[in-house]
Amino acid sequence: MKGISLNPVEKPFRKTGDPIALTSESPLHPRRKSRRIMVGPVPVGGGAPISVQSMTNTLTANVGATLQQIAELTAAGCDIVRVAVPSQDDADALPEICRKSPIPVIADIHFQSKYVFQAIDAGCAAVRVNPGNIRKFDEVGPSICKAATDAGISLRIGVNAGSLDKELYAKYGGPTPEALVASALKEAHMFEDVGFHDFKISVKHHDVITMVETYRLLASKGDWPLHLGVTEAGPAWQGTIKSCLAFGALLAEGIGDTIRVSLSAPPVEEVKVGCKLLEYMGLRPRKFDIISCPSCGRAQVDVIQLASAVTEGLKDITAPIRVAVMGCIVNGPGEAREADLGVASGNGKGQIFIKGKVIKTVPEDQIVDTLLTIANDIAAQMEAEGKVPANATGPVVVPIQHPGR
Repeated sequence: MKGISLNPVEKPFRKTGDPIALTSESPLHPRRKSRRIMVGPVPVGGGAPISVQSMTNTLTANVGATLQQIAELTAAGCDIVRVAVPSQDDADALPEICRKSPIPVIADIHFQSKYVFQAIDAGCAAVRVNPGNIRKFDEVGPSICKAATDAGISLRIGVNAGSLDKELYAKYGGPTPEALVASALKEAHMFEDVGFHDFKISVKHHDVITMVETYRLLASKGDWPLHLGVTEAGPAWQGTIKSCLAFGALLAEGIGDTIRVSLSAPPVEEVKVGCKLLEYMGLRPRKFDIISCPSCGRAQVDVIQLASAVTEGLKDITAPIRVAVMGCIVNGPGEAREADLGVASGNGKGQIFIKGKVIKTVPEDQIVDTLLTIANDIAAQMEAEGKVPANATGPVVVPIQHPGR
């Protein structure tokens, strides 16, 4: 892919837990005080900026395909990537993937503890373990902690509703918040009892309310960094809604240190949603944004078609500009005036605004082309002036199905 390098990257990995100055506060609520760990060079917890994660869906043993997808995720704004390691071939591929990945790699391990040790030896920045399905975890856990300590990497305890310990399932009558938290606490205390503290915890559930209640309960029990996730969230539109509801509720209370939006969609879409979510919560600087009015009886143009065409045409723009696509004379001029670039449409024409001033009026059938041309010109100028962040992302594009097409 043009502009994406697959060359080996020199990794300035720090020993896990090292303090660094980078912090991020929420405008809505003070961040929960959590301990800080490191995932390679990415700080998690301790007030560090909330990181966005995703997971490759390639066969990990296919090194070329996996690295290509990691590069695409990186370009979309992903901070940390997880790769599945269900087989020996996947474990054997980890050294090259870790060496060449531009972002920290987490190995996702289930059932076979031997792959945990191979992942640590391969240079993974962290390992995700699910104590509920690792064979004889009580016995191998201390050895895992020692290996992670010696390598200077962190771990994630991943508790899921779908793989809850059978005894806890029976005791609590299912994957309730209390059951999930009890599972997480059991494993956290096992790690801490052998002197290992460099881990974060996730307690995922597919139900939004259960997930929020679980994280609230866990957050009250200790200072571990928390990885937020709604597991099995569903198809793109449904999973986006679930994730935004759950993450929004928790982040508004200061709970959460790193996030993964889980969608039945290409991983890049997970990253786009995650980045935009943090932007709109005031936890990341605003980047490219499109605002558009809803369709209503006042609109004198097809707002749905107009907004869809502009969004699709600007899907590759990453410059931090705001574009307003408005369809009536009530709110249109005001919103268009507030944007970097905007249009107020009506009576078969559109007034084009740049930085609050009308620069031209064009016929309705020229609105889209005019906006796309100007937006690309603005973006090109900002890139030339070095005003586009390296990890800038484009808009989140939700395809609109038109009847008869």
